[in-house]
Amino acid sequence: MTVPTRPLRPARRGPRFDLRTTAWFFVLLALLLSLGGVIARTAAQAAQRRPVWAVILLLLASAAVIAGHRGRRRWSARRALRRATEALEAAAETAAHALQEPAVAAAPVEAVAPPVAPAPAPVWEPATPAATTPAAGVAPAEETLLLDAAVVPQVMDYAVLDPDEFERAIAELCVRDGCTDVEVVGGAGDLGADVLAVAPSGHRLVVQCKRYGEGNRVGSQDLQRFGGTCFTVHEADIAVLVTTADFTAPALEYAEQCGIVCMDAEALTAWHLGTGPSPWETSYEA
Repeated sequence: MTVPTRPLRPARRGPRFDLRTTAWFFVLLALLLSLGGVIARTAAQAAQRRPVWAVILLLLASAAVIAGHRGRRRWSARRALRRATEALEAAAETAAHALQEPAVAAAPVEAVAPPVAPAPAPVWEPATPAATTPAAGVAPAEETLLLDAAVVPQVMDYAVLDPDEFERAIAELCVRDGCTDVEVVGGAGDLGADVLAVAPSGHRLVVQCKRYGEGNRVGSQDLQRFGGTCFTVHEADIAVLVTTADFTAPALEYAEQCGIVCMDAEALTAWHLGTGPSPWETSYEA
């Protein structure tokens, strides 16, 4: 005899435990609790500042809740908590699935730049010598050449200047090197003095300028005429004779006896370039 048996119902299995979903659940729960705490603290501060308005808003909210639940079944805190928990679980599961799905990024499309025409090659042009194109308004003794971002003096040919220009050029050298009260007094009746100045040391400087051409040297007679007036008439502490040429041996001998500084073309170029001493420094060395 066969005994009929009732079919067994399949046992209900709860949801499978997922660590990622659980973690997201607690993260969302913590955020909700933090938001609720912020709202409660803000409400408490507002109630402290204006308690009358807080009481009125609380009464209005209570009336709205009572009116909304009238005719419905009684509110259950347990049911509300269960619904909130289910919503949090659903949100956590959605976030976990979204993180598990591989993100397919669209391949970047490289922009094709339009062809650029090559720049024309620079055309080399020979530089014009600075000596043939002096700057307007610049004295010959102040002409400079810009080289490697440093301004260096340009070699000056004082022999091409006329006598007046030569005297002004010497005066400008004195000003450049720190002399004061510089005057150009050359001319008729100058009694041998072309430039007067006060040296940086405070000594009175008297300079006679002799612009001589090639082959013409300053002789002893020129030195004797200058020596007869530079100390007695002009009361020079330092007497200097500058020339674009050279000196004869008797002239140099007389100058040494009288204490006159002789500066020939080579010494003048060194003074101009700053590679040699100035005439008053030569006097100190003597």
